[in-house]
Amino acid sequence: MEILIVEDEAAIADFLERGLKREGFAVRTAAEGIEGERLALDHPVDLVVLDRMLPGRDGLEVLAAIRRSKPSLPVIMLTAKAEVADRVEGLDSGAVDYVTKPFSFSELAARVKAQLRQADSEAATTLEAGGIRLDLVSRRAERDGHSVDLPKREAELLAYLMRHAGRVCTHEEILTAVWGYDHDPGTNIVQVYVGYLRRKLGRPDSPVPIETVRSVGYKLSER
Repeated sequence: MEILIVEDEAAIADFLERGLKREGFAVRTAAEGIEGERLALDHPVDLVVLDRMLPGRDGLEVLAAIRRSKPSLPVIMLTAKAEVADRVEGLDSGAVDYVTKPFSFSELAARVKAQLRQADSEAATTLEAGGIRLDLVSRRAERDGHSVDLPKREAELLAYLMRHAGRVCTHEEILTAVWGYDHDPGTNIVQVYVGYLRRKLGRPDSPVPIETVRSVGYKLSER
């Protein structure tokens, strides 16, 4: 699993990176908020350790951006601001935990592992990609604060695109995976069902990020 550390104090970032690597994690680091936000949104990281006070962009602003695009990505705030009001603000803004400096690495590592265990158990029944969250049990899709219950076939199509986000899925692959048998190559059933998803999940100012790749298939953009 991969951890993103967004921390501007080089000594702390290095300490965390070395410690988490010893625990078996892959680690990315960023020293300021804008880069940290980009890495969190553009890469499939499993958890973010986020400093509250950062150059470039404040930690709470970065947290808000993560919550909008990846609402299930766990974020642990790491900060010197230890007042109760600060902790409450961080948790209310969407952090799953709040660790104050100075801190024990063993405690932080335990909190990281606990959050990853919880996220892993939730991932068994949910998918998240392209700013969309899909509950595989209820077939409820959520995007930009809007939720919709999908019929079985539409949910299966969306799940397939989400599991392969970032790459082009051909018409043939989708037909085999979602409908379970070969259709006439000239069928437009995939196009029709993609249209259903676009109408249900899209907004006039925010179309759903399912791209049409002419004569090939469809791709769900990762952002």
